[in-house]
Amino acid sequence: MAETELQDFRSETQAWLAENCPDSVLGTGMLAGFAGGRKAPAPSTDFMKWFDTMYERGWTVPHWPKEYGGGGLDASHNLALRQEMAQARAPAPLGGMGVTMIGPTLLEHGTEEQRQRHLPKITSGELRWCQGYSEPGAGSDLAGLQTKAQDKGDHYLVNGSKIWTSGAQYADWIFCLVRTNPQAPKHEGISFLLFSMDSVGVSVNPIVLISGQSPFCQCFFDDVKVPKEDLVGDLDRGWTIAKRLLQHERASISGFSSGAGARATRGGTGSIEALAKQYLGDGDGQIGDNAIRTDVANINMDARAFQLTQRRAHEENREGGTPTFATSMFKLYSSELGKRRAETTVSILGHHGIGWEGESFSDQEISATRGWLRGKAGTIAGGTSEVQLNIIAKRVLGLPD
Repeated sequence: MAETELQDFRSETQAWLAENCPDSVLGTGMLAGFAGGRKAPAPSTDFMKWFDTMYERGWTVPHWPKEYGGGGLDASHNLALRQEMAQARAPAPLGGMGVTMIGPTLLEHGTEEQRQRHLPKITSGELRWCQGYSEPGAGSDLAGLQTKAQDKGDHYLVNGSKIWTSGAQYADWIFCLVRTNPQAPKHEGISFLLFSMDSVGVSVNPIVLISGQSPFCQCFFDDVKVPKEDLVGDLDRGWTIAKRLLQHERASISGFSSGAGARATRGGTGSIEALAKQYLGDGDGQIGDNAIRTDVANINMDARAFQLTQRRAHEENREGGTPTFATSMFKLYSSELGKRRAETTVSILGHHGIGWEGESFSDQEISATRGWLRGKAGTIAGGTSEVQLNIIAKRVLGLPD
C-alpha cells in the first residue's frame, strides 16, 4: 500500500510540475542560484513566479515541518519529489545556506523561539544567510579562530573578522563562530551566534578571485551588539554545533541533499562527451583521441556510480536528515570528480581552453577556462580534501591517529 501511495504521489507530482513550471526556467539547474533576500540581483520574473508557486505548496523546502513553512514531506516523498523535479528539469526554487546549513542546524539545535523566528523567513525567501567560520588565521584549523564575543549583560559584543565569507555582500544574516572564553581549551570556549548583517559595526569587502568573479568576502565586526536570544545552544559549547553544520554543508556540496547526485553529474553525463566529439571528433561519431576517450568514459562511469551510491544512501537513511561523518566521503568524491571533469574539459579544448577574454575565444571556451580555475576551490571549500580524508580515516574507518 505504501509503495502504491508513493507511486501515486509521483504521478501527481509529474502532472503538477508539467502544469506549473514555466518552460523558460526548465533546465536551469537543480539550484538556479536563488538563495533568498533582496540584496542580490533579482532572478527572472518567470523564476519568481515559479518560486511563489512552490512556496504556496510548501515546496521551497519540502522536507521541513509545515509549521515553519515547509511541506512536511517524509524522506521517501521528498526524495521522490527531488527525482521527479530532476527528471522534469525543473529547478529547485530556493537554495543557499539558509536551506542547506543553518536551517537544518536550527531544526536540531535551535530553540523553538529561534525556529519560529528564523525558519519561516528562510522558506519564504525573505532572508538570505552567510557563514562566519574562516578567519585570516583560522581556515583548516578552524578551532584557532579569534573573533571574540564579550558578555555585556543583556547582549554580546562581537569584535574580529571573517574571510572567504560566500555571498556576504548579499546576506541579511550570518551564523558566526566566536570565542567566548579565551582561557578554555582550544575546542572549547567557542559559541555559535546569529546576527543581522545590517547591525551597526558590520562591514563587508568583496574579494575578486583569479576567475574574475567575487563570490567571497571579508567581513569586519567592530563592537557589534548581538542579543543573547541569538545564541544557539549552550555558551562555550558551539564547537559541536559547528561540526554538525559542516556535515550539512558537505552533504549539500556533494549533491547528497538533492537526492539525485545533481552536482556530480551537472550538465548531464553526456555533455563532456559531446564537447569531446565537437573538438576531437573523427567524423564517425567517435572521439578521435584515445586518451581523452578513456578519460571521458571514466568520468561518465564514475559520475553515474556516485549518483547511484548517493541514492542508495538516501534509501538506507529511512529517517531522513543528513548522515554524519559519511558526508565527508560524498564531499571528497564530488569535489575531486568535479576537478577531474574541469581538467579534462580544458584538455579537450586544447589551446582554446586557455582563453580568458577576447574575440578569439567563444563564450563556451571562456566559461570552461574560468570554470577550471573556479573548480580548484571545490577541493578547499567546505573542508579540504585532505581534511576529509582525515575525517574518513578516523571517524568512518576507525583508523588510529
